[in-house]
Amino acid sequence: MPTVVSKATPDYVRTAIDRSQGRSVVMSVGGIVASEHPLASQAGAAILGRGGHAVDAAIAANAVMNVVAPMANGIGGDLFAIVHDAPSGALHGINGSGCAPQGLTIEALRAQGLTSMPQAGMHSVTVPGAVAAWSKLRDRFGRKPLGELLSSAIHIAEEGFPVPELTAAEWKSSEAHLRTNHEAARLYLPNNQAPAVGQIFRNPDLAATYRTLAADGRDAFYRGTISRRIVHCSEQHGGALTADDLAAYDAEWVTPLSTTYRGWTVYELPPNGQGIAALMMLNLIEHSPMGSYGHNSIEALHTIIEAKKLAYADLARHVADPAFHAVPQVAMLAKDYAARRAREIDPSRANAEVFPGTLPTQGSDTTYLSVVDRDGSVVSLIQSNFANFGSGVVPEGAGFVLQNRGGMFTLDPAHPNALAPRKRPLHTIIPGFMKGPAGTGVTVGFGIMGGWNQAQAHTQFISNIVDHGMNIQAALEAARVSKISFTGCDVIVESRVPEIVRQGLAKKGHEIDLQGPFSSMVGGGQSVMRDHAAGVNYGGSDPRKDGAAIPEPT
Repeated sequence: MPTVVSKATPDYVRTAIDRSQGRSVVMSVGGIVASEHPLASQAGAAILGRGGHAVDAAIAANAVMNVVAPMANGIGGDLFAIVHDAPSGALHGINGSGCAPQGLTIEALRAQGLTSMPQAGMHSVTVPGAVAAWSKLRDRFGRKPLGELLSSAIHIAEEGFPVPELTAAEWKSSEAHLRTNHEAARLYLPNNQAPAVGQIFRNPDLAATYRTLAADGRDAFYRGTISRRIVHCSEQHGGALTADDLAAYDAEWVTPLSTTYRGWTVYELPPNGQGIAALMMLNLIEHSPMGSYGHNSIEALHTIIEAKKLAYADLARHVADPAFHAVPQVAMLAKDYAARRAREIDPSRANAEVFPGTLPTQGSDTTYLSVVDRDGSVVSLIQSNFANFGSGVVPEGAGFVLQNRGGMFTLDPAHPNALAPRKRPLHTIIPGFMKGPAGTGVTVGFGIMGGWNQAQAHTQFISNIVDHGMNIQAALEAARVSKISFTGCDVIVESRVPEIVRQGLAKKGHEIDLQGPFSSMVGGGQSVMRDHAAGVNYGGSDPRKDGAAIPEPT
C-alpha cells in the first residue's frame, strides 16, 4: 500500500519519501571515508576506528585506490589535498605536483622533430609527487606508522581483488596504450588482455614497492631502491628524468585561495591548479538569481555554461607554475572584476568565442576521496596519473605506471605554461572545501574528477547545496553539464536533464552532446560534511563511480 502524504507532512519527511537522489547520505558520530572503491573506504575507516587522524585514513584509502584503480591513480602520479584541522580550525593545502626534468627543454624536444608536447612515453613524465605529499601530510598530522597505513593495500595487492564494472571498462579501453610498453603489458594485461568484470587481479610488484616504502619512507622513492628503478626506466626509454631530478623534489605546503558565495566560504588550492576557475565561476553566477531560476532550469544551466567559458578563458591565459610566472590571483578573484565579466553573459544566446578579460591592476584520469574523523578534521584529497595509465611506461618490477602530466605543457615559449626545466605544468586535479555561513558550524570536503570538467563540476555541486538546499549526496547525484572544450558552443548534458530544458538550451545556440543518465563524461565525486554543533558527520558517494561512503567501525 502506498504511503499517504498529507499537506501537513513536514518538508523533511516529504523529501525522504519522494526524492530525486538514489541513495541516502551516510551519517555517523564517528569518522567517514568516501572514495571510489568500497575496499579503499573500508581501509581508511578501519584506520579511523583504530584512532587514526583523517590524514592517516586518507593515505590508507589512497594507497588502496592505487591498487584497485591503477589506470586512474598511483604513486607514479601527483597529489593535492586540503586539510581542515578541527582542533585549531586551521586550513592547510599541500601541492604534490611534480616538475619537468632538468634536461627536458623546448629546444631538446624540437631537435627531435616534435612540435607539441608528447602525451605518452617518457617525455611526458614529470617527477611523481604523491609519495612526497603523503610524507609531508603524515609528518604534520599522522598518528600511525606508514606500515600500518599501507597494510590493507599490501594485502589487497598480494591477494587480489575482483575488478569492478567501471574500472573494467576503463581498463579495456586502455589495452592498445598498455601494449606500447612491455612492462605495462606484462603487469596490467594478464593473459594479454585487460581483466574482465569480476576477474581477480593481483599486483605483487606494487605490494613489494609498498613494503619498501613502509620500511624506508619517502627516501626509498626519491633517493633509494624505487628511484633507481625509475631512473633505469628513463634511461631505457631515452627519457630526461635523472636521479638528481628525483632527489631535488619535494611537495609544498600552500595557502588555499577562497571566495564567498551567498554567505558560504569556498576554498580551492592556488595555481598551478585550475581551482581558481571554480572560484571565478562562483563570483560570476553570484550575479544571477540561481535559486529563483530553479535547479537545472534553462536559465540556470545557460548561466553556468557561459560563466564557465569566461572563467576558463582567463584560466588558459594566466594559470601556470607561479614560481615561473606571476599569476594574477587577486585580480582574477576580485568581485568587481566578476561583476564586469558577468555582464558579458548574454541571457538569450550562447557565446561561441570567449576571450580573456582585462584584469584590474593589482598591488582524464583521477581519483578523489574525502575523510572526516570523529574530531571533525577533514581531508579533501585528489590524486592522478592524468590520462588512463598515464604515460603508459612502467618501471621494471615497480608495480605502478608513471604519469604523463608533462603533456599539459606547451612548446610555445611565450606562453606562461611553456615547458621549462624543474617547472610544474598547469594542473587539472583540484580538491575542494567549503564552510557554511557564520554560526552554522558546517564544513564540507568535496571533489569531482574528470580533467577540465572539475572546476565547473565543483561550481554545480556548490550551487546545488547553497542555491537549492540539497544534501551532499543529492548534490553529487544531480544531473550535470560539462564543457571540456575551450571554444565553441558544444556542451555535454546528461539525459536526466529534462528534454524541455535541453531544447531551450539548443534554442540559445548550445550544441548538446547528449550522454547517459549517469555519465562518466561529467566526472564522479565524493564528499564528507561535519556538523560541528551536532557532532555528526555525513558522507556521500557519486553513483557515477564504483565507490561508497563508509563509517568507521564502532
